[in-house]
Amino acid sequence: MIELDPPGFQPPRPMAGDEGSRRTVLYGGYTVFSVFQPVFSVSHRRAIGYHASLRAHDEHALQVPSHEVFTQAARRGDLLELGRLAESLHLGNFNAFDSHDEWLFLSLHPAALMDTSYGDALLAGLKALGLPPQRVVLEVSEQAGGETTRFAEIIDALRKSGFLIALDGFGAKHSNIDRVWNLRPDIVTLDRCILAQASEHSHIERVLPGLVSLLHESGQLVLMGGLTTERDALIALECNVDFVQGAFFAGPSVEPVKPQTAAGLMDSLSAALRERVAARERAQATRLAPYVTALETAAAQLVAGQPAAEATAPLLKLGETARCFILDGSGRQIGDNMLPPGRASQRAKRFRPLLHSEGASWERRPYFIQAMRAPGRVHLTPPYLSINEAHLCVTASIAAHTAGGTQVLCVDINWEVAAHRS
Repeated sequence: MIELDPPGFQPPRPMAGDEGSRRTVLYGGYTVFSVFQPVFSVSHRRAIGYHASLRAHDEHALQVPSHEVFTQAARRGDLLELGRLAESLHLGNFNAFDSHDEWLFLSLHPAALMDTSYGDALLAGLKALGLPPQRVVLEVSEQAGGETTRFAEIIDALRKSGFLIALDGFGAKHSNIDRVWNLRPDIVTLDRCILAQASEHSHIERVLPGLVSLLHESGQLVLMGGLTTERDALIALECNVDFVQGAFFAGPSVEPVKPQTAAGLMDSLSAALRERVAARERAQATRLAPYVTALETAAAQLVAGQPAAEATAPLLKLGETARCFILDGSGRQIGDNMLPPGRASQRAKRFRPLLHSEGASWERRPYFIQAMRAPGRVHLTPPYLSINEAHLCVTASIAAHTAGGTQVLCVDINWEVAAHRS
């Protein structure tokens, strides 16, 4: 255990009535103790770690906000010492109840990290308890350490000592992906504000899976915390995060979570997510059905030799058709975009340089690739940002063998307006 004796503290002592298994600290009239909130693996359906934090009781055994203890410590100049002693307390209590291979997540004060003796002291405390550093995840605030090279060097030294590194609060304030690339954490914890915004705005919820995928491709596991409702949990699962944490699953406790706590809940969430996705797909299929039918009819007319303008006229009359266009067998656009008459938006006018696309190459676009793989069938893209007007659209496409060779007929559907009306 780390030997520290800041003003106002007494050495850790057993809590009365707990058979000496749980340790507490007295500070300024408060009894301070550890609580542990489980971190669950979505795939494993069980707790794979615990996040440690402090709780406090006053002299009347009433719980007080832990920030009051830290406020008092800050006034007395004990903040760094309190942080160190808290870590010692967490390590001892975690070691007392742990009998598996779970990680211990420790939130670190930035000042502690910049202390050159911090890593050695923590390693000494672990050695005294027989805990390997590979069992400890050190949570570093995304805003900590600025952009200093020294900070990155300290993080790298801790990693080389065996600790796992978690970058906490990613997505808050001025987060940049280069922070992830420079520090190379093992785990990235998404800030609660991302979840809050995704719950309120569908377009933010839509891009979250891409953010998680980017972090995965960068070599990080992803944790989403602060999950308090089923909707929060479903958003997390649909984003394909690795780990989840929050009151919806389990709150902080002085005891380890039961092994099967998450299994049944994960199964019910997975079933709810499947139904959620299926319901969304059914709604989208209903909304897009008129466009699919009109596209199939237009393709048949092109095969029969009807001019493109006449074949696509019914398609262009549908409410949210943004444009039709035709590609040759190499993905090169034949002619310009065919637009609905008299429906040019102010947004389209702002992006006028992008409107004319004759000769443009779309060979790398999914709507071309998929159509060429299975001619005669309509293919639908997920919503994506159209380069023509820089707004969300869905593209439906179908490859057909015409007198001019294989051609791919495409229709862009204004998804933002369609989504608002659904």
